[in-house]
Amino acid sequence: MADDPYKTLGVARGASADAIKKAYRKLARQHHPDLNPGKPEAEAKFKAVSTAHDLLSDPERRARFDRGEIDADGQEQAPAGGYRRQAEEAQGARYGQAGNSGAFEDMFADIFESRRRADSAPRRGQDESYRLNVPFLDAVQGDTKQLTLPDGRVLSVKIPPGVVIGQVLRLRGQGGAGRNGAPAGDALIELDVADHKLFQRDGNDLRMELPVTLKEAVLGGPVVVPTPTGPLRVTLPAASDSGRTIRLRGKGVAAHGTRVAGDLFLTLRVVIGKPDAALEAFLRDWAPEDPEDPRAGMEASE
Repeated sequence: MADDPYKTLGVARGASADAIKKAYRKLARQHHPDLNPGKPEAEAKFKAVSTAHDLLSDPERRARFDRGEIDADGQEQAPAGGYRRQAEEAQGARYGQAGNSGAFEDMFADIFESRRRADSAPRRGQDESYRLNVPFLDAVQGDTKQLTLPDGRVLSVKIPPGVVIGQVLRLRGQGGAGRNGAPAGDALIELDVADHKLFQRDGNDLRMELPVTLKEAVLGGPVVVPTPTGPLRVTLPAASDSGRTIRLRGKGVAAHGTRVAGDLFLTLRVVIGKPDAALEAFLRDWAPEDPEDPRAGMEASE
């Protein structure tokens, strides 16, 4: 036996015909099988809603249901005269079918109208994603790159100093075209930053290994050092061992906005180079005044 049609539609027993129709149309749209493919529970709900509407949309059948003469399925609750019963059933079936047909027409008209409005409504264009390869020094110093899109358009992409691999830049209004006067979407540019043969990134600082000769390490003096902004003359301290670090302030990642420039750290690496007879002869005869053991304190047991 069907459930109480009033409960099925979610309306009160004293609801008006317009309220019943409105409730039915809302539920029918929600549970219609065409809009819920593969969902048997939605189809069952749709049938229940249709049955309830068939009964309540017919004033005579609704009145008979309210008086208890028929149940929610429209079946007689008590015996009735043959002709009268057939006439009532035929009339009820006729009214129910007609009411259901009109409701279906209204429902599908609403669906098509909603789709038409959705199709004609302004819609923002889609965002479109691209990748851009950025040289290491351009990521450190900043630059402007040209990106050619598949449709032939060329975008000018401003690379701010300090960008990192995987960072996404958003170019407003450079994505897919909007519809019916709506704005275009954005172009999302994902950056792929290349490595560098000399420099390594450490936050906003840079690090580099600097080879020096034995003479430069012992005596110190000026050497020319490559930096992201060009060659720089640097004075090495005397008696500089391998591994010593020299800091060049402001020679790292360039400043941007409120962020100050990073530093460049040079790690010295002493290079002996090719054998030199004079150096070898000197070292054989050389006797330091205050010799030191560079391996003092090294014990394998610790």
